[in-house]
Amino acid sequence: MLSINSQNGYSVARCFLLWSLMPLITAKGNDVESPTKILDADQPSSESQLDLRDVVFVIQSQRNSFHVRQAEKLRKDLLLQTQALQESPPVILLLHRLSDNEGDWSILPLLPDLSSQFGNNSSWIMFLEEDTRVKLQKLHEVLKTFDRRKEWFLGKPLHDEESTIIHHYAFSENPAAFQYPDFSAGWALSIPLVNRLTSKIEEEPLKSDFTIDLKHEVALYIWEDGKGPRLTGVPELCTIPEHNPRAQYCATTVSSQSPLCGQPVKSDNIFIAVKTCKKFHSDRVLVVKKTWGKQASLLEYYSDYADPSIPTINLGVPNTERGHCGKTFAILRRFLSSHVPNTDWLLIVDDDTLIRMVFSREAVVQLLASGCKCYSNDAPDDMVLGMCLNALRVPVTHSPLFHQARPEDYAKEFLAHQTPISFHKHWNIDPIAVFNKWLKNDKHTEGLQKSTKDEL
Repeated sequence: MLSINSQNGYSVARCFLLWSLMPLITAKGNDVESPTKILDADQPSSESQLDLRDVVFVIQSQRNSFHVRQAEKLRKDLLLQTQALQESPPVILLLHRLSDNEGDWSILPLLPDLSSQFGNNSSWIMFLEEDTRVKLQKLHEVLKTFDRRKEWFLGKPLHDEESTIIHHYAFSENPAAFQYPDFSAGWALSIPLVNRLTSKIEEEPLKSDFTIDLKHEVALYIWEDGKGPRLTGVPELCTIPEHNPRAQYCATTVSSQSPLCGQPVKSDNIFIAVKTCKKFHSDRVLVVKKTWGKQASLLEYYSDYADPSIPTINLGVPNTERGHCGKTFAILRRFLSSHVPNTDWLLIVDDDTLIRMVFSREAVVQLLASGCKCYSNDAPDDMVLGMCLNALRVPVTHSPLFHQARPEDYAKEFLAHQTPISFHKHWNIDPIAVFNKWLKNDKHTEGLQKSTKDEL
């Protein structure tokens, strides 16, 4: 875990920590405590005979060993509940085992395979995150209230309070008009909807574009400008801690236990590289120094200008308005040189972000040995790195606690059950106030306990 205090500085748990290229918990949510009452007037009574084996569970797992263990724990719990209910076991799939295509984490590319396997013999596909906790009998009761012959998109709804860059400013006139699911609560698609979406995907192949906020983009794709169903909110799909008294009304909750991480990584085994440029030396660098920077053991500032008062190091790469691939790769090369202390971990940080990318030394060694390089200094470094690491089959672990925008750009209920690790951008906010509210001291420590670590 990463703890921030005056005595110990940074310490990072060996069992997890990493970064997301696709750019838990309090009881703050507004989960409704009454059971769902959704039943179509023309729904036949035979719907009440829904068996658990008619539900296919997909756990949104990752290849990282820690996440595999978490997913297996959830799978075993579901099977034990099924056994206690004396029901036939449902199909339980781990996402990372369904294909070798790393892009399948974005769900939509998997739908044709799910339709092919289960489109004629199942009723629901239920998606769960690794930290989702399920009361199987309660979930069964909830699903029975929906006509499985129809198209349903079920989940706990989130909405934007203002238009946001992470959602491409969609619904700018009324951001609250569009709802999308909080994946932590679980979400479900009826088989008729899965089958129709499969036909759409087969007729119009998915664009090979990057994903910023998966849950919002999945909801947009399903809604299809009003041609498809909107998200139906299910009050029993909750994001309150599993042992909260209010959880008695819930079919799903979130884990209230911090994972066991083992021995922490010492602060002097983590090297932090801050990317900046001359025009931000007097403001952004100052924020770093007033917040988390003064608690780092090993840190250097990299710029296009050597300023001994900070000090900054000129890497010999000109500043670019975007992308910064050239500067990032120069930092990676410097990390393996004799110019910096030999540490196992490298954190690359933008001057207006807390943490952006986390690499193990072995990952950097393999990356640079492969010959991977930028096609231009202003190429998007995250995308270039993602393609290179994917080609090397070096696992890249996603954490939803690394945020690439401001707190204001995320739904309040989404942040309410998180302990964030980082936010990005300084515009129209007080970055020091954001740090003190969301990231300082114990909040930051808990957040990194929810993060992930590259196995290399």
